[in-house]
Amino acid sequence: MKKLRKKHLLIPVLAFAILFTTTSFKSDFFEIAKQIEIFTTLFKELNMNYVDETNPAELMDSAIKNMLNELDPYTRFLNEQDVEGFKIRNAGEYSGIGALVRSYDDKLLIVEPYKDYPADKAGLKAGDEIIQIGDIMVSDFDDNASELLKGANNTEVTIKFNRQGETKTAAIKREGVEVDAVPYYHMVGEKTGYIVLSRFNRKASSQTKSAMQDLKGQGAERLILDLRGNPGGLLSEAINVTNLFVPKGELIVTTKSKVKKFNQEYKTKNQPEDLEIPLVVLVNGSSASASEIVSGGLQDLDRAVVMGARSFGKGLVQRPLKLTYGTQLKVTISRYFTPSGRCIQSLDYWNRDSEGNAVRNSEFKEFKTRNGRIVEDGGGVMPDVEIASTKSNALTDALVQNNVIFDFATDFYYNNTFDSTVDFSFSSSDYNAFKSFTNGKDFSFKTETEKLLEEALNKDDSLLGADVQNKYKDLLLAVNRGKIAALDSYETEISKKLEDEIIKRYFYRDGLYDYNLTHDDAILTAVELLSNSNKYNSILK
Repeated sequence: MKKLRKKHLLIPVLAFAILFTTTSFKSDFFEIAKQIEIFTTLFKELNMNYVDETNPAELMDSAIKNMLNELDPYTRFLNEQDVEGFKIRNAGEYSGIGALVRSYDDKLLIVEPYKDYPADKAGLKAGDEIIQIGDIMVSDFDDNASELLKGANNTEVTIKFNRQGETKTAAIKREGVEVDAVPYYHMVGEKTGYIVLSRFNRKASSQTKSAMQDLKGQGAERLILDLRGNPGGLLSEAINVTNLFVPKGELIVTTKSKVKKFNQEYKTKNQPEDLEIPLVVLVNGSSASASEIVSGGLQDLDRAVVMGARSFGKGLVQRPLKLTYGTQLKVTISRYFTPSGRCIQSLDYWNRDSEGNAVRNSEFKEFKTRNGRIVEDGGGVMPDVEIASTKSNALTDALVQNNVIFDFATDFYYNNTFDSTVDFSFSSSDYNAFKSFTNGKDFSFKTETEKLLEEALNKDDSLLGADVQNKYKDLLLAVNRGKIAALDSYETEISKKLEDEIIKRYFYRDGLYDYNLTHDDAILTAVELLSNSNKYNSILK
């Protein structure tokens, strides 16, 4: 039935696309009404007359979601199940097995079991592939099968999973899972406090504030706020976290929209926690949305030194709009602008390339911070101090997206033993083993140079003779050889990702945080900068 639905979604999707891409409701009322009537008639006739049985709810759900794919990836239709998931992410609490799970067509992959939660107690490990939940085979389940793992407290679920070629069974008793916004904080030395802020749910500002107070009680005179890998969350919590470091009444975000009521200024509303404590904010390519509001705002106000790698670049604001029958439309309503006036949106979803991919902004405008420092828009938050090991590139992204690093870490875990993070090491011979492992994996990635060369070759250009085309092909081969050599060129960046993934297998995420305090380049550089007040102040001036 899944294949049949995909083949026959084209007509309803096109109808919805025509509806959605019309201009404002007021000026095109007739056109909107006309397209709604066409779609309603089509949908009715399709379900009544199609040769096989159809599922109207599934057809409609797929039609709407495919239509929205033509816009940006953040504008989404939320069915009743999606709405509940949205609430859980914002609240930071749910009932389930306590594990990060990734969904595939035929399996669920355990990415990370949370320490002392049901999945961990039942012995599940990262890399385990869940193939059956209760009586339901994951491969036969049309929706996201991970929802089957959730349920009321103290209810039991039996799963079958594959581990290193062996099928196992586990009975897991569900329980309440707390998702902390601040999963870790600690002193680094005698005077520097370190806080990991991993998400912007409703606990973000209160937990960050509590961590600050505790660390200052332990003697912290300077602070590192780690936003690396933080995908964002609630706009209000981003304002409140920034407010911990800046005065009440400070403008943090301005939103601009074609709808007048969505044009707003967001200012801090509370008394700050500390206006003077020296602060470094860590970001990387996975720091997005609310993370960029905090890092960009503190940078624009010259309140913190931003360190790491360029952030993701999401400058779009979404709002959930209630629809009928418990559904919602999470729609992009505006762009947001930091205090200096810049929008850090990186991808242009409204001007796509020939393959339908969003175009990355390449022309940047300059803005000035409060102290007159130059910052730019259009490509995420650029750090004041760059750290090489935190940067991403096409190769490292492909290794992550194709699970090459994840799969190597799984094999590494079952072939090596460490008693503590102090004993852990990832040697050059281990990296050579990873290179051999990579060569045996079927994955590919394209560099920007490769894309341009292929585009030139594919053009029907009579000016490109056979000799020129052969030279293009030689260049492509040279680029391909360079991609293999890139495993050596990017050893620092790749090794860092490997270490992060491997350490979690042995010592959970807390163990990784402990290890990073003495091994992470960004943290060590931040500690060094904060201990040199003259250098710190010179960056902000």
